[in-house]
Order: sequence, then structure tokens, then C-alpha cells
Amino acid sequence: MPFQPDRRDLMKLLGVGGVVFASSLAGGAQRRRRKSDRDDDDFFFLQLSDTHWGYSGPSNPQAALALPTAVRTINAAGAKPDFVVFTGDLTHTTDDEKLRRQRMSQFTDVVSRLDVKTRLFLPGEHDAARDRGRAFQEAFGATHHALDYKGVHFIALDNASDPAGAVGGAQIDWLAADLERQPRDAPIVVFAHRPLFDLYPAWEWSTQDGAKVIDLLLGHRNVTVFYGHIHQEHHHQTGHIAHHAARSLVFALPAPGSVPKKVPLPWDPAAPFAGLGYRRVALAGGRAALTELPLSPARPDATASDRPAGSPPAAAPASW
Repeated sequence: MPFQPDRRDLMKLLGVGGVVFASSLAGGAQRRRRKSDRDDDDFFFLQLSDTHWGYSGPSNPQAALALPTAVRTINAAGAKPDFVVFTGDLTHTTDDEKLRRQRMSQFTDVVSRLDVKTRLFLPGEHDAARDRGRAFQEAFGATHHALDYKGVHFIALDNASDPAGAVGGAQIDWLAADLERQPRDAPIVVFAHRPLFDLYPAWEWSTQDGAKVIDLLLGHRNVTVFYGHIHQEHHHQTGHIAHHAARSLVFALPAPGSVPKKVPLPWDPAAPFAGLGYRRVALAGGRAALTELPLSPARPDATASDRPAGSPPAAAPASW
């Protein structure tokens, strides 16, 4: 059934398995909501991550169908998200600057078909580490920014353009100044590509200076972080801050440290979208909920017409 972002549906979601209650964000929204606030102040957004447009390899021989499938699925839903955010690795890495820009153009063409007014884009290391974000900025604009929407302060951080996986001093100063303007109990949502905490540094599942970012965020009582990079659902707390990783749309990766080497999970032709999906985050009546949505199988008659011309032209790199 299509999701309608109202109180009754949200309360149903909170009682269903697979839904995570984002209490830190909800608490801030509860305190900031006034009796005069209307139901149309409630909203929801979608988080998509790690689409790796341009990937071609055994981990997903149907990779070029995944993103168009997600676009069709979202457009077919009965309720439109207020916005969609892509938390990095929009495209697959390449040393060819021309091909990098071509992939970004193709990605833009596919997501332009989303029936949603606002789309937010964050860089991943596959998009930006080779050229420190130059091509990304040409295609999508600033790599970090902030905005306010219906009583929630959103912050998009860039912890991927630096090849070392750092946020960097200049951006941390910008973040500190931005947070200083926010009330201590303001509901704050942070988007990033890499985890800000040390999830598994041996696999580069961390941010070099993430502790400095978290120290700044800890000064605010209601903060929730949404990130990607690890290609799986994962939930973590640093103090009162909740961190939620989203699935990939192209291939899944193993649990942190569960295997000696970080390699994509094997592709199953009988279940080509197993472990793939995206996330819905709903705020209604001062409460917040996360719902993990699996990627539906591509329709049987899907053809090359679903793909931009010339896609995808590359193979997988040696590391992830």
C-alpha cells in the first residue's frame, strides 16, 4: 500500500518489525512542534545510496537496471517524498576524467525522471576522491551545505572528496559556525557518505577526523546521522547521537570484519536484488520512523531503453 505520511500510518509503522524509532530526532521535533502546527508540517524523505552508476561486473551483472528500477518504484508510490537524498558513490570510480563526467551526466539523466521536486546529492569517494570533487561540483554543485525544512535543520557533509577520507579543517570550521546558530534542542539531521565513527577502519569504514565532527554534534541534544558507504543497513550510537547506514542499490558488502577481505557478496541470479534497497524517513506528529525498503525486481520486459545511451562502459576496480 502507498505510504501516507500521517500520524495513524506512522504509529502503525512504529509497531512493525524492521522499523527503527529515531528517538533523538523525534525528541527535538516533539519539543519544537506547536499546538498551532498543521498536519501538513509532517513530511518524509527517501535516502538512496551507493548507486555506483557505471559499474559492470560479476557482483551485479544487471547493475544498469537497479537505479532505473528504483526510480520507477518511487514514482509508482501513492505519496511523493518531500525530497530524495543520495548519500554518495553516485557513480563508479574511474581514472578517466571524460568517463567520470559521462557517468555523472548519465546518472543525472536517470534521476531527473524522479517525480520529486528536490534532490540532494553528496559525493562518495568513487565520485570525488580521484579529483577532489571537481567533476562532482561541476555536475551537482557544492559538496557540503545546510538547509532548514519544516522545523528540522539538515546538514550535508563531505567526507569523501579528500582521498584520506577526512572532512578537513575548513569544513569543520564551517560546521561549527553553522551549529552555533542552531538552538541546543533543535532537531538536526546530518547526511554523510562515510561513517563519522570508527566502524571498521581496516576497511576504510571511518572518517579520519570524524571524532571532531561528533564532538561538535554532541553539543546538540537531538541529532541523527544518515550515511552510506558500507552497502548494508547498520545502526550505531555515539552518546545520544544515532547513526544509520543505508543499503546500496547495486551490491551488498559483508558485515564489518566478518570476512578476511572486503569483497561484494556473491550475486544470486535467482534473487538479483537481494540485500539491496533504500530508506524512507518519516516525521509526523513530533515522531520519526525509519523504514527499510527492498529494491523490487526489474520488470521482465526491461530493455536497454531504460538506460541512458552508452551505459555502463566499465569494470570493477581492485578495491572497494
